[in-house]
Amino acid sequence: MTRLRLLFAGSPAAAVPSLAALAGGPHAVEAVITRPPTPQGRKRVLTPTPVEVEAERLGLEVLHARSLTPLTDELVARQVDLGVIVAFGGLIREPLLSAPRLGWINLHFSLLPAYRGAAPVQRAIMAGDTRTGMSVFRLTAGLDEGELLAQRAQPIGAHDTAGSLLERLATDGAGLVASVVDALADGTATATPQQGTPSFAPKLTRDDGRVTFTSCVATVSARVRGTTPEPGAFAELDDGTTVKLLEVAIAHDAPALEPGRLTVQAGAALVGTADRPLELIRVQPAGKQAMRAVDWMRGLRDAAERRFR
Repeated sequence: MTRLRLLFAGSPAAAVPSLAALAGGPHAVEAVITRPPTPQGRKRVLTPTPVEVEAERLGLEVLHARSLTPLTDELVARQVDLGVIVAFGGLIREPLLSAPRLGWINLHFSLLPAYRGAAPVQRAIMAGDTRTGMSVFRLTAGLDEGELLAQRAQPIGAHDTAGSLLERLATDGAGLVASVVDALADGTATATPQQGTPSFAPKLTRDDGRVTFTSCVATVSARVRGTTPEPGAFAELDDGTTVKLLEVAIAHDAPALEPGRLTVQAGAALVGTADRPLELIRVQPAGKQAMRAVDWMRGLRDAAERRFR
């Protein structure tokens, strides 16, 4: 097998397993491109990306950039064999796009052409899908349009959040990326055009996490799980107080409640939807720490009359 010289671009935790797999394989990661450190937490401590932390642990060169365009001349001059992108964001343009001898590949967390864009995992859960997967494809000038080099399906569990599902896809996807790089190195990779009508997964905003309770419980649950942990699910009480919904479950055996109505039954904190209730397991009221939903509801003033908008 030919030993390839690689560039790797990625920033969040979802990209770390792929970087580790490639760095531990037979190929050489020449440099890692990741976003610059950003202020985090209440004290605004300047914090590197998870990918930078891993790259430093592996002893790899790190380049900071919010997009690859400003690094075009430097990256072209490196004359690498292949570029690998996982969760970096932004399109690659010429001349950088065709600079590596074998081009660029991308690990995307959907079964392309489904959910092209920035938030495929979140959008799949929010849509109520029961199946998703990972795709490794050749980068082109268009958004997630390139030929497929590998795909692998994954089920979406009834209790999966965007965070738990993405973690699983990132771990399994690392092996898929590594196998594609090996296949490109020995000349056995096969590329096939994407088939079917594409759908799109734009980046989530805070308002995507706003929960109302006039839909059926499956739809409400899917919105909460699809926006957990980011941007975060929340609902507003009738007095305007915001409550973050951290963990929920469908209450299969509870009697129906009016949409938005809150109650505690048999030790469970429930909120009504268009059909059966949703159980609130963990919440975070505005200005307070996360807590058990039952404890929060029992401490509400006029609890019997309270409801979500």
